[in-house]
Amino acid sequence: MLAILALHSFPASATTSEPVKVSVQLWSVKDALKADFDATITALADMGFQGLEFAGDFGPYKDNPRALKNKLASLDLVASSAHIGFDALTETNLMATLLFYKTLGVTTIFVPWDERAWDPKGVMSLTKQLTELNELAQKYEMQIGFHNHNREFEQFKNATYWDAIASNTPTNLPLQLDIGWVHYAGKEPLYFIKKYAGRTYATHLKVRTHENDGLSPIFGENNYPWRKIIQSLITDGGTKWLVVEQEEYPAGLTPLQSVAKSKANLDKILHNM
Repeated sequence: MLAILALHSFPASATTSEPVKVSVQLWSVKDALKADFDATITALADMGFQGLEFAGDFGPYKDNPRALKNKLASLDLVASSAHIGFDALTETNLMATLLFYKTLGVTTIFVPWDERAWDPKGVMSLTKQLTELNELAQKYEMQIGFHNHNREFEQFKNATYWDAIASNTPTNLPLQLDIGWVHYAGKEPLYFIKKYAGRTYATHLKVRTHENDGLSPIFGENNYPWRKIIQSLITDGGTKWLVVEQEEYPAGLTPLQSVAKSKANLDKILHNM
């Protein structure tokens, strides 16, 4: 676990004295998780990740979050955050959902997808629901925020839908800016990091390619100014977790191998900051 120890020299967030940490979105290795959950999270721990961001798959621990938390601890891992749909946050099951994730050690939940987020007639109902859920979650020392894809950056009222979501929710509602999707939408991530300062509690670091654009889906292999972006996330965004996500895989590499290459490239960038 030498890679984990080395991470303690990484820059600290402007909102905390603790260094930024590195997690991985488990959707990146969803098939491997289904094949062998324990072996897969062990492999991720061996890559030097400090956290796992869950996306609904808990393997043999789906009814025992405490046992899963203990398993993570045995691997020097924590649950950094989780993606949960609104269907798990209805009035009927909200308390059970919060209890499960609280027991697992998750304090920040992100809704990863909702089509109202790019609907001129629906976006305000989305922001209202997010605000109400976040207020409830705070009573349990938790937070509920939102994660973007590309369509949130379509034009809306002389700005974007992402602006509408951010400006119509309280500043204590966390935003998870997915840098890969911002680039895919043709927008500048630094602009949004700075505009909504202190709200990017966690971010997704990835490359999302267009057909035949020549980009590598491996993080750090293109000409994106990742060092500048990460520095802004830390100093302006208040980012506590850098979350590697791998949704595309080069020919000849498994998802785990692809994640390992992206993680190694991120380590190089962070060690040179």
